Amino acid sequence: MVRNPHATGDRSGVSRSSDAGRQLVGLSLAALGIVFGDIGTSPLYALRESFHGHGLPATHGNVLGVLSLITWALLLVVTVKYLVFVLRADNHGEGGVLALTALVTQVKALRSGVKRALITLGLIGTALLYGDGMITPAISVLSAVEGLAVATPLSEPYVVPITVAILVLLFSIQHRGTARVGRVFGFVMILWLGVLAVLGLLHVARQPTVLAALSPFHAVEFFADNGWRGFLILGSVFLVVTGGEALYADIGHFGKLPIRLPWFGLVLPALLLNYWGQGALVYGDPAAASNPFFLLAPAWGRLPLVVLATVAAVIASQALISGVFSLTHQAVQLGYSPRVAVRHTSPEAIGQVYVPYVNRALMLSCIALVLGFRSSSGLAAAYGIAVSTSMVITTVLLAAVMRARWGWRWPVVALLAGAFLTVDLVFFAGNVVKISDGGWVPLLVGAGVFTLMTTWKRGRQLLVRHLARDQISVAALRERLASEPPHRVTGTAIYMSGTPFFAPPALLYNLQHNKVLHERVLFLAIETVEIPRVPREERIQVTPLEAGMHQVVLRYGFMQSPHVPNDLRGMMVEGAPLNPARVTYFLARETVLPTPSGGMALWCERLFAFLAQVSQRTSTYFGLPPEQVVEFGAPIEILGCRPRWGRPGALDCPRNESLVGIRRRHRRGGAVAVRLRPPAHRHLPGPVVRLAGFRRWRHGGRPPRAAARGEPARGTHRDEPGRATRHQ
Repeated sequence: MVRNPHATGDRSGVSRSSDAGRQLVGLSLAALGIVFGDIGTSPLYALRESFHGHGLPATHGNVLGVLSLITWALLLVVTVKYLVFVLRADNHGEGGVLALTALVTQVKALRSGVKRALITLGLIGTALLYGDGMITPAISVLSAVEGLAVATPLSEPYVVPITVAILVLLFSIQHRGTARVGRVFGFVMILWLGVLAVLGLLHVARQPTVLAALSPFHAVEFFADNGWRGFLILGSVFLVVTGGEALYADIGHFGKLPIRLPWFGLVLPALLLNYWGQGALVYGDPAAASNPFFLLAPAWGRLPLVVLATVAAVIASQALISGVFSLTHQAVQLGYSPRVAVRHTSPEAIGQVYVPYVNRALMLSCIALVLGFRSSSGLAAAYGIAVSTSMVITTVLLAAVMRARWGWRWPVVALLAGAFLTVDLVFFAGNVVKISDGGWVPLLVGAGVFTLMTTWKRGRQLLVRHLARDQISVAALRERLASEPPHRVTGTAIYMSGTPFFAPPALLYNLQHNKVLHERVLFLAIETVEIPRVPREERIQVTPLEAGMHQVVLRYGFMQSPHVPNDLRGMMVEGAPLNPARVTYFLARETVLPTPSGGMALWCERLFAFLAQVSQRTSTYFGLPPEQVVEFGAPIEILGCRPRWGRPGALDCPRNESLVGIRRRHRRGGAVAVRLRPPAHRHLPGPVVRLAGFRRWRHGGRPPRAAARGEPARGTHRDEPGRATRHQ
């Protein structure tokens, strides 16, 4: 018999229902404080820049035309595209450009060329969001503080210093975490949106003709009447939807319903009423176009409105700051960024993180932008190009998901994606003309971040591929241990390995220098898969080997941070639980030495070497206790060898050349080979790994070829885009 949980006798059903309701209200409140801050503060500057920023006369047709553009931008871009369709494309509950890219790359039916192109687009969109994350706090806080000049003109010289002070305070509280900030900001946003709605409604009641902006024909007439100037104004109209990407990026923190519910119930009505109210004010008093938002309020209420607007601007900044933190964490886990310190700020919400280095970089960048542009109107020229480009990329990736993941038919995909792409490209074109006026700033930042991400990914691929070519398989290691048994000591040793079922380099170095082996040996490989989270019960895979050796694989999602001792605690090894406090961890630490004839351009190698140097230490990143870690150093140099005359495919690399002695590079360099030499740097223990950019060994003194040892010709490490990434 099915019982009605809402019946009087079923108190447990009522309790569960009420708990779910309270949870939904709490998440919606937190979403108001984090997700909608950016788009909720656009009324501070969007309509002002459309009129005052372009010198547009406040005629009846222009007012209705701009209001119609704003209204339909909110309805089509944010409501239909993001709230209805894009939020459906979650990667196991996570959103954002990187999560969407990972979702696309999981489709095996896509050709490799198409997959690489989509990955490149996703990385470009991710990089551009860093530029957006710099400008949003600066323009939001600066535009709010500029209201002081409207309330008290004598305060105008203090606008920039006050803005800088507020930004410093904002970034100094980030370590407290998104959850605490969101709960406080949620109530403030309710007050802010309520004030927006009331102020707008009062002026709409005085000039109800502005409601005709609901008709899209006024937007068409606006372009017909203003021509090129109307096209330029699109860059300012676009400012009303710049927070759309944040709605998608934060679904992992709050879920879809807690984002959709506040948008339809509060945010969208409040924004429309306020924009219409500003339009009614400008239509009645064209001089109010200089700052229509603050002039909506009576004289006695402008100073309190400045204070409230400043707090709301801080909230707007929080949405982008938390999004940049999340993007950085995902980039590290997916192998597109060096390891950086990532702190989890909430024990309940594992997706809420704080990245100290990124926080400091954003703070300095925001302060530099405020000091450089000195007005929100100047920053508005730099704002929009990065977000509009990211929206175009999101539409392209969404089309790929519709077709490849959801299996929608081509006509439906073409119709929807074509409509979204048309709107996105129109706004993109309207923002392109602002590049010379400051739009180059986020593009320059995005280009720099894209270069860092691709250089790190390519460098790690080359490095791992080079090391994998001279690895010894576990089968070959067993034969070596059987023929030359080392001295066995008591205890458990864990060797970090990039490739399962191959002997880690640290083990070979330990055998070479110390000639001992523990009685229990674990080969530990860390693998990041392209889903946000891996349940704890599915995280560990143990494969027993011979001679007291075991292969262990720990799998993490790209939204998780690894902590090896915690995850290994209690793991059964040979019938006994493992105690992480009584093991020794062995690591191999590579030091990259850039050379002019390596597998990348010299400047890329130098950049990769610098990133590897400043990257967080492996032991710290994986949570290993420093007193239990032994590291072996290996300088790594990328070299090129000249082809041997008359011997196609053969290489001629002198045996005794110094680390900086380089032969000319083979023009058709393909795969890479590795050889080990004695230490050339006394301060770095362990062998020197010489990396040559070609396929075969041809001179004497090299190790036996992999085929002669019965090993695979190539390593089995997977570090290609769209696949799992293993860390060493």
